[in-house]
Amino acid sequence: MFTLTGEAKVFLYQGSVDMRKSFESLSFLIEEAFPGLLLSGSFFVFLSRRSDRMKVLYFDKDGFAIWYKRLEKGSFKTKHKNHALLSRTEFFMLLEGIQPKHIQKRWKNMPEP
Repeated sequence: MFTLTGEAKVFLYQGSVDMRKSFESLSFLIEEAFPGLLLSGSFFVFLSRRSDRMKVLYFDKDGFAIWYKRLEKGSFKTKHKNHALLSRTEFFMLLEGIQPKHIQKRWKNMPEP
């Protein structure tokens, strides 16, 4: 099961990725695009050339894990032009195939108690 905590960061790797790549190759791409974040517990999203396949690589305290999804119809839609930090909402909308024209946030940052 794939769970995403509220404080987890999700990064979208821009550019298509060969879905045959595994842990080492994807880790190398992460180190090039997001230096120093590989072992941070962040989630890194990769899309295939046709955007019908997605891999998510993350480090879960004792090793790397890959989550993989292939769509039978359609493709994952993203509006981001370069490497981007996705909000939790944007990530789940991407997974569900929702392409918002505009996302309006009610709060920028919640004040800490």
